[in-house]
Amino acid sequence: MDRNPSPPLRSRDEEEEEEAAVGDCIGSTVYSKHWLIGVLTGLMQIVSPENSKSSSDHEEQQMELDEEMENEICRVWDMSMDEDVALFLHEFNVPDIFMGILAKSKCPRLREICVGILGNMACFQEICVSISSEKNLGQVLLYCLCDSDPPTLLETSRLLLTCLSQTEVAVVWVERIREHPAIYDSICFIMSSSTNVDLLVKVGEVVDKLFDLDEKLMLEWIRNGAVQPLDQPQEDSEQQPVFRIVPCVLEAAKQVRSENPEGLDVYMHILQLLTTVDDGIQAIVDLPLIDSLIRVLQNMKHCQKKPENSAESNTEETKKSDLTEDDFHLKILKDISCEFLSNIFQVLTKETVAQGLKEGQLSKQKCSCAFENLLPLYNPVVEDFLKILREVDKTLAGNLEESFPSLKVQT
Repeated sequence: MDRNPSPPLRSRDEEEEEEAAVGDCIGSTVYSKHWLIGVLTGLMQIVSPENSKSSSDHEEQQMELDEEMENEICRVWDMSMDEDVALFLHEFNVPDIFMGILAKSKCPRLREICVGILGNMACFQEICVSISSEKNLGQVLLYCLCDSDPPTLLETSRLLLTCLSQTEVAVVWVERIREHPAIYDSICFIMSSSTNVDLLVKVGEVVDKLFDLDEKLMLEWIRNGAVQPLDQPQEDSEQQPVFRIVPCVLEAAKQVRSENPEGLDVYMHILQLLTTVDDGIQAIVDLPLIDSLIRVLQNMKHCQKKPENSAESNTEETKKSDLTEDDFHLKILKDISCEFLSNIFQVLTKETVAQGLKEGQLSKQKCSCAFENLLPLYNPVVEDFLKILREVDKTLAGNLEESFPSLKVQT
C-alpha cells in the first residue's frame, strides 16, 4: 500500500536558523527586531551623519528623505499600532531618539512620521504615561505645534489629543500648555487661516478637550488678546497679530461646515462651552454670530428634507446606515446650536436687538426660524426675548405671536 514519504530530517543548521528567526520576532508578531533596529540606526545617522561633506550638504540632506528610508520608516509607523511593537520601540528608547530628531531635523516628512509613531505609541496607557513624564520630550512636542508643516501639525494634534484623553496624564499636558503662551497663538493662527479641514477638525478637538478639562485655561484663553499690551511697540503689533479665541473658532467653523459635519459639531460645542462662563458670553454676543447660528439651523432644515419619489429609492436599504449617521450628526449639531443660541438670547439687550433689526440679523424670517427650533424646550428664553422685542418693534412681536400661538397665550 502506497503512503506519503516521510519528511526529510532537518539539519542542525536549519533548526538553529528557525530558532533564531523565532527569537528575532517582536513579541507575538512576525516583525523582525534586527530589521527594526537597523531602520532606527539609519535614522540616527541621517540626523547626525559622521561624514557629511559640509554644513550646506548636511542641511540639504535633512530637508528630504531618501525614498527607501521613507518607505521603511513608514512601515515602522504602521507597525507601531501593534502594542508589542510599541513596547519594543519604547524599550529601545525611541521617544528619546525621536526627541533628538525632532529637535535637529529640518525634514518635514521625517518630523511628521516621528510624531505619528509617537502618537501611535501613546495610544497604550503605559507608554503614554512614560512619554508624558518626560519634561524635555513634552517641550519638544509642544514646540511641534508651532510647526509650519500641516501634516506635522495634524500628527502633533492627534498625539496631544491622545494624551489629553488619558486621565492619568491630562493635567500634566494642560499645565504645560498653560505655561506656553505660544501654543494659544499657534492654535488661533491655525483656526483662523488654515484651509486643511482634517487639521482644523483635530485642532478643534484639542481645544474642545482642553476647555472641557480646565475652565481656568478656557477663561485665560477668552481673555487673551482682549487688550493690547501697553508696552508693545506699534511696529511689533503690526507684525504679530493679536488673536482672540472667538473669531478664530468662528473662522474655523466656517471653513469646516461644508466639508465635515462632525468637525462642525466640535466647533459648535467649543462655542457652547464658552457660554458656560460670563466672560465667554460677553465675548460671543455679537449679531453676526446670531445670524450665523440661525443660518446653520435653516440649512439643517433643508438637509432634513427627503426627496419624494426618488429614482434611487431602490437603494434606500443600502444607504440606511449612512442616513442614520447623517441624521445623528444633524441632531447633535441642532442641539448644540439651540443651546448656544438660547444662551446668547438670554443676554441680549434692548440696544442689541434694535441694532439687529436694523442690520437684518433679526428679521421676521430669522426670528421665526429661531423660535421653531428653540420651542418648546427653551420657552422661557423665547418669552424673555419677546418682551424685549415688544419694546423695540411691537408689530414684529405681534406677528411672531400670531405665528406661535403658545407664546401669545402665555403673555
